[in-house]
Amino acid sequence: MASAKPSHPPAAARAAAIAKPRCRWAGTDPLYVRYHDEEWGVPVHDDRKLFEFLVLEGAQAGLSWITILRKREAYRAAFENFDPERVARFDRRRIAKLLKDAGIVRNRLKIESAVSNARAFLAVRDEHESFDGYVWQFVGGKPLASRRRSHKEVPARTPESDALSKDLAKRGFRFVGSTICYAFMQAVGMVNDHTVDCFRHRELKTGRR
Repeated sequence: MASAKPSHPPAAARAAAIAKPRCRWAGTDPLYVRYHDEEWGVPVHDDRKLFEFLVLEGAQAGLSWITILRKREAYRAAFENFDPERVARFDRRRIAKLLKDAGIVRNRLKIESAVSNARAFLAVRDEHESFDGYVWQFVGGKPLASRRRSHKEVPARTPESDALSKDLAKRGFRFVGSTICYAFMQAVGMVNDHTVDCFRHRELKTGRR
């Protein structure tokens, strides 16, 4: 009987996973690495998920993304799992409660913008049948391909993010500057900005999720 191959100990498995060629920004923090490997750049077409990233990217303004990732579960609890219909009904008392929630970024403008953005989100959805159908039109309905050789080549904004930012602002959205919009576009896969040496660049290019 052939002997079974020994399984890798957890530490060795983690080391092997971290050793994969990745975008340099992913670092070695397990939470950041998992986000990079499983979410960043993957096309999102679910409205609730799109709303989640819209809220989180707005909350991230002026902060590091890892800070928001560490608060993500608290945000899901605080914002009704990012159900835009429920968030749109938040009143002053609910906002006051959120301002006392240590699990999220307790910034009044950001919290109030999440609520007003939920209302604007629903208006867009009513007009276009889905927020997905609306937002993806800014990239022609499919991810923009890029071939960045290093993170230094990744822009902070693009003509597409400028157009999205301008239109969202016109519709009453807040915390939707072009830089925030481009980060949103990267996160939800509207653009594949993994550097060419990153293993996820090819996977996403060939349609592997």
